[in-house]
Amino acid sequence: MTASLALPGLTARLDKLVYHHGGPSLPAGQPHAFVYFITIRNASDRTVTLLGRKWVIAHADGTSLVVEGDKIVGGTPRIPPGEKFSYNSYHVTGCDARVQGSFHGVDEHGAHIHVVLPPFELVVPKES
Repeated sequence: MTASLALPGLTARLDKLVYHHGGPSLPAGQPHAFVYFITIRNASDRTVTLLGRKWVIAHADGTSLVVEGDKIVGGTPRIPPGEKFSYNSYHVTGCDARVQGSFHGVDEHGAHIHVVLPPFELVVPKES
């Protein structure tokens, strides 16, 4: 396996996190949905193509879930210098969780790169 490099100027950030109680449309044990909006900015000097992602979700009940795979929302975004790629997706859960994510790909020279998304919390609102 080829090592990947954190490319200076390539950043990922959580723009917005929205809680949605899905009611009967969600699994009984996971009635809480969180929609997240993410932007990946390329302030480097080279074009990058993102090929996949990896998420580690540590739930407050002690369980964890690792989600990794090819593509990002069904595509392989190409991000030239000075451009950005934004998307949204979601996660369902039965309890609070801490999410860590990263994206991997290649630069225009074929070097393997990655960018880490700072961890964020999924906090289920307390019923009043």
